[in-house]
Amino acid sequence: MRFLLPLLAALTLGSALAHTEVTSVVPAANARVTAPKTVTLTFDEPINLRFSTFKVVPLPAGADAEKTATAALARKDDAELRADTAPKLTGMAALVRLPLHAGLKPGTYLIVWHILSDDGHPVSGHSVFRVG
Repeated sequence: MRFLLPLLAALTLGSALAHTEVTSVVPAANARVTAPKTVTLTFDEPINLRFSTFKVVPLPAGADAEKTATAALARKDDAELRADTAPKLTGMAALVRLPLHAGLKPGTYLIVWHILSDDGHPVSGHSVFRVG
């Protein structure tokens, strides 16, 4: 019994300090698809969209996805380069849909995100898909 209380406290604390995670990305990582109309990200809990950034950008052949993701998140004047329509997202949501420009050209695309986890920690990630 004396071990039960510390164990329960540790389990509760661990889940309370867990960072928000992406549970699903559509198109799936490394999928080859026909030009999609949207990209969908699902998180394990609602996130504050006001403090979040989502982008879909072309990934040039031979480019490093991690470096391209970091650069894409830092860039502000990129509307003409983006494959998504740069929607203004507000509120709380566990599901995020990003509309894409019609008729994406064949190539590789990078989905990038940066969110503020419920515990206050920033969480970033990326996923790659191919059109054509």
